[in-house]
Amino acid sequence: MTPGNLAAAAAAPRPPAELALPDPWQGRDPAQCAGVDEVGRGCLFGPVFAAAVVLPAAALAPLGELGLTDSKKLTARRRAALVPAIQQWAAAWALGQASAAEIDRHGIRLATEQAMHRALQKLPCSPALVIVDGVLPLRGWSGEQATLVRGDSLCLAIAAASVLAKQARDALIAALAQRYPGYGLDRHAGYGTAQHRAALAQWGPTPLHRLSFLGRLTLSAPGTSFESR
Repeated sequence: MTPGNLAAAAAAPRPPAELALPDPWQGRDPAQCAGVDEVGRGCLFGPVFAAAVVLPAAALAPLGELGLTDSKKLTARRRAALVPAIQQWAAAWALGQASAAEIDRHGIRLATEQAMHRALQKLPCSPALVIVDGVLPLRGWSGEQATLVRGDSLCLAIAAASVLAKQARDALIAALAQRYPGYGLDRHAGYGTAQHRAALAQWGPTPLHRLSFLGRLTLSAPGTSFESR
């Protein structure tokens, strides 16, 4: 291949992530499957959010061409632009959340599962297959499910769920930042940044902080933060 051909190949648009996989839908019609993802698992403040999204086959190419991928790889502006497109193309979508109090009471994994169940229960019909981002199955789900490592980068339904959950959670935290000024919530969305830890050291936790997370946090040692998930 000549250098010119190499440059042309590098510049050519890449196909949607689904095409690189044997079959992310495991032989099913995508319209029968729901992608599920969570956002805010590693935060110090506020609820954990989850979204469930059902995408028909006709939606995959258009959303892929729009650049839909893992929400963490997108700017806030790109995520905001993708939300109406996802909602337009999706056969169904729903959000669920679990509060900081539920996280403290039950632990983050169970609370995250509660958020996922709440999102799935809001769908108009139960999906034949639930595709969960990561390696941990959704406990308590009686239907068929599959886990997919890096699913938010490899499955557009999961990517769509990550975008919707991220945008919804960020909007809620931005509103709560007005109720709890001084913590910088509008900047870090509740993650354990140096600014957030310094505010906690000065002001203490609010009623919406996750006390079970703060117990293992060293507020006097900025430089360590929870994963920005």
